[in-house]
Amino acid sequence: MKAVIFLLALIPLDRLIWLGFTDGLGANPIEFITRSTGTWALVFLCLTLSMTPLRLITHSTVWIRYRRMLGLFSFFYACLHFGIWLWLDQNFDLIDMLKDVVKRPFITMGFTSLVLLTPLALTSNHWAQRKLGRSWSKLHYLVYVIACTAILHYWWHKASKNDLDTVSIYAVILLVLLCFRIPYIRNRLLSRGS
Repeated sequence: MKAVIFLLALIPLDRLIWLGFTDGLGANPIEFITRSTGTWALVFLCLTLSMTPLRLITHSTVWIRYRRMLGLFSFFYACLHFGIWLWLDQNFDLIDMLKDVVKRPFITMGFTSLVLLTPLALTSNHWAQRKLGRSWSKLHYLVYVIACTAILHYWWHKASKNDLDTVSIYAVILLVLLCFRIPYIRNRLLSRGS
């Protein structure tokens, strides 16, 4: 099943490559690629956060097996999103990049999300889990902060274009997924399974 999920998770990238070779990226290909990779980073973040609620609802631990891979794909698409912005939008000018990060709040939130995702991706292996012990779980609670910074990044970007329909859907999805972490709700779902 992990191999199937891995291959499915590469479809958005395959699609972008295909569209690139067939001139299907539209009038503004840089914006299309940047938007697409950012959206998929958010989709995989939502999928990652949905594994615990699915475990609580179904009382099956099978979902937790896929959480790490989905989280790494969120990081992968976030890196592509950032890399495209740094390369095609900023032309690897780090001074301009830092000015943009400071000047525009939506870029600040996007950059913050990537910075916070990085230690989670680097420590998403069994070796790091063993070495960090209990600190590993505390570090990985950052995913809840990332959910907030990522949605703020998307929200502020869309607010400047007065286009909040899609981002509102993602905000509601993330809010619902985070509500499953509230002890009362979590305990009620756990007690149903026992």
